[in-house]
Amino acid sequence: MLKIYNGGLNVADILKAWYEEESLSNYGAFIPFIGTIRDEDGIDGLSFDIYEPILEKWFKEWQEKAKAKNAIIKMAHSRGDVLLHQSSYIAAVFSPKRRVALEFIDEFVEDFKASAPIWKYDLKNGQRIYALDRSTAIKGSGLLA
Repeated sequence: MLKIYNGGLNVADILKAWYEEESLSNYGAFIPFIGTIRDEDGIDGLSFDIYEPILEKWFKEWQEKAKAKNAIIKMAHSRGDVLLHQSSYIAAVFSPKRRVALEFIDEFVEDFKASAPIWKYDLKNGQRIYALDRSTAIKGSGLLA
């Protein structure tokens, strides 16, 4: 399950909904990761653009990897502006065994940072400035890919 929200994420509502959706699924582990906007470099927040067709393809591949481990993965991400101390990213793995969920969430979050087609902008003094120094080129992108 992948869901895109406009603005900051309501962490409590999303995690509660996911927990309730899977409460009878007999998973022994529910491991969430919550990304929060930090106060750094004088920013007021971050803003995000998302290319959804590639994100959906990327996420579907991770769902298949999870299924092979008898687990499931869920993800929520913000589009647009997210202010300081709000969440822009939540991912969670449900699995029968904790070790599978712990290892899988780590692999998933690291690949998300490297591969997801999401562009980040600093919000500073009412402006939206591309965060080039904190961006990662997507594998296979560019003129010489």
